[in-house]
Amino acid sequence: MSYFNVENKIEEVKTTLNESIDFSSRIFKKNSQELGFLYLKSIIDQQLFSSAIYFPLQMFDNKITIENLQNDILKCVDIKEVTKKEIIKEILDGRVIIITNFSNKVLSIDLLKFPTRTPTEPPTSPVIQGPREGFVEDMQTNVTLLRRRLKTQDLVIDVLRVGSQTQTKVCVTYLKGIANKKIVKEIKDNISKIKIDGILDSYNILSFLEKKPGSLFKQIGNTEKPDIVVSKMLEGKVAIIVDNSPIVLTVPFVFIEDLQNSNDYYTNHHYSSFVRIIRLLGLLIALIAPGFYLALQLYHYNILPLNFLITIADTTQGLPFTPFLEILFIFLLFQILYEVSLRLPSYLGLATSVVGALILGDTGVKAGLISPPGVIIVALSKIALYTIPEQAPQITVLQLVFIILGGSLGLIGLISGLVYIINYLNNFDSYHTPYLAPYSPRIPQDLKDAIFMDPIYNKRQRPKSFSPEKEERV
Repeated sequence: MSYFNVENKIEEVKTTLNESIDFSSRIFKKNSQELGFLYLKSIIDQQLFSSAIYFPLQMFDNKITIENLQNDILKCVDIKEVTKKEIIKEILDGRVIIITNFSNKVLSIDLLKFPTRTPTEPPTSPVIQGPREGFVEDMQTNVTLLRRRLKTQDLVIDVLRVGSQTQTKVCVTYLKGIANKKIVKEIKDNISKIKIDGILDSYNILSFLEKKPGSLFKQIGNTEKPDIVVSKMLEGKVAIIVDNSPIVLTVPFVFIEDLQNSNDYYTNHHYSSFVRIIRLLGLLIALIAPGFYLALQLYHYNILPLNFLITIADTTQGLPFTPFLEILFIFLLFQILYEVSLRLPSYLGLATSVVGALILGDTGVKAGLISPPGVIIVALSKIALYTIPEQAPQITVLQLVFIILGGSLGLIGLISGLVYIINYLNNFDSYHTPYLAPYSPRIPQDLKDAIFMDPIYNKRQRPKSFSPEKEERV
């Protein structure tokens, strides 16, 4: 039986890793015995390596064997046997590989350590009351945040590897006996079929999970808060955690989810219902307000009250643009200012917003380029857009579509556009879940947490929309 030539094996691994500057190795010699340690010093805990591995070896007086290493010398660390083919993979995963000249067995010790961010309140989901923890870029920390809230043996965490170069860990997490097995299997199959060189963030796998990848509409849920993920898993959904990303995906997804907010569950249910109605109203205003104003101004001005019509006529007289070009100009200007303020440093972004507001609100009107009603309507639609920030990208595109419809076809165009979108979404399916549930189809059991919210003691059953294996909450 041939054993390792420790020095030769170290050189072989070093060559395989292209003599990387963070590759490190040590050789421990005692009498005729040699132990080689191979690791990447950039991603392991070197202090723990010295205290838990190297120091115990120096203090051990008897003859070293593989059994001694596993049971006596290195008993304070997570150690396992691996094959020779797995050496490179284990090193890249942040493990220390041990090879010897007295055995052909390979040992792997988990000493992974790299800089991580402390869980803080995520900027995308602030709460007035309730938990303020958010996911971070470290998968182990994210799993820990879920474990703290789900102290049950039914929590299943299946790890898949995606990306030929990045070998990113993707966790499919669900509650056994609650999540639908068919949905879990379908998600795993879709992730397993991903053929790509790298996955850097959870959004990279979104299009691979979507049923209609080319669709404008959001099909996969996402959040940065562990309490939200746990509540969705308790409903029967599946969570997808991607290493190096603080965004956790949830499947299936229905449109009504974006009308809900984590604050709703930490306040009075009557107020939560009222706020959800406001969000729905904000969504409608954001979607059709500019197009509706344009349609009335161009085609249906007889509907407008006389005083308002006179005001519009006075403020638009002498403008160099047609009403359609004016609204389009203001819309694009707002969008440009938004993109600029989003990408500039914070101290410049605030100044840009103030200057942009002054230009649009005062200077533009005084220069006779735009009218006050046009500025107010577009600004109102942009403000209303962020009552549901999760839908902002989709609604921004639809705003432009409805401006074109309102400016070219009037109210007929707006109504036709709304009918088309509702009909399109009505035929949408997200992993065997109707997109417009629980209203289309109507599912009375699920209406307790839709636009109107019931108190928690009335929610005795899980949402039927997601086809959970166990509907009763006990």
